[in-house]
Amino acid sequence: MRRIIDTIIEKVIFSCGTLSVIFVILIFSFLFMESFAFFKDFDITKFVTGRYWYPDSEPALFGILSLIVGSFLVTLGACLIAVPVSIMTALYISEVVSKSVRDVLKSLVELMAAIPSVVIGFIGMIVLVPCVRKLFNVPTGLTAFSGSVMLAFMAMPTMVTISEDAIHSVPWQYKEGALALGATKWQTMRRIVLKTARPGIMAAIMLGIGRVVGETMTVMMITGNSSRIPHSIFEPVRTMTAVIAAEMGETVKGSMHYKALFSIGLVLFLITFLINFVADLFLGKNKNK
Repeated sequence: MRRIIDTIIEKVIFSCGTLSVIFVILIFSFLFMESFAFFKDFDITKFVTGRYWYPDSEPALFGILSLIVGSFLVTLGACLIAVPVSIMTALYISEVVSKSVRDVLKSLVELMAAIPSVVIGFIGMIVLVPCVRKLFNVPTGLTAFSGSVMLAFMAMPTMVTISEDAIHSVPWQYKEGALALGATKWQTMRRIVLKTARPGIMAAIMLGIGRVVGETMTVMMITGNSSRIPHSIFEPVRTMTAVIAAEMGETVKGSMHYKALFSIGLVLFLITFLINFVADLFLGKNKNK
């Protein structure tokens, strides 16, 4: 009976893993088919390098360069805020506080990941946007900077949790050896712990970036939704995810606009797939150590 149960569980786990791979392949195939139909009628070079996204104009313009720049600008700003804060927080939780306090702080950080993105966007609209407008004296607080701040808040739980796990997994012999040789606790953390945990920290950063790139509601609510290339981070922008969410319900099924949105989805899928692939490489390197 035990062998039968083990066999059933093994088959169920194998089936779930296989289904996950099949679902990813089906999603990619669906996006590819819709995008291929679009690229038969619209030049892919103009699609990627075009500066204007005006699907309702005559003739229609389907350039996503401004959307790519907007997504990149918001993501870069979020990383510049989230990465140093997350690494320092992970070091503090893993190496400074006591075990009882570490468990509480780690639970609170993981609880942050459960906050819905629409709630974070709403908080950004009510609290952050007016502050940005007054503090930086800009016409509107609905800017790429506002989106970066809130997306950094959303990415930090992932970065902190995985970074803390990587730091905590550093063998204690490394730390004791460094301290025995006369290194201070800060020198041990900087030169031994961080260097040893680097692959795991890099994986945390890449997964956090993946979360930022794929976020929709928050950026749609507080970045201004302006489809033009910004000159600074304090101007409104529009991201690829926001375009899909805002316009998919208004398009005619089978139209060029409809297919163009799926093409944006394909580009976004490829970007997030690449980010997650790089993160898996760093995780695998960390496990091999």
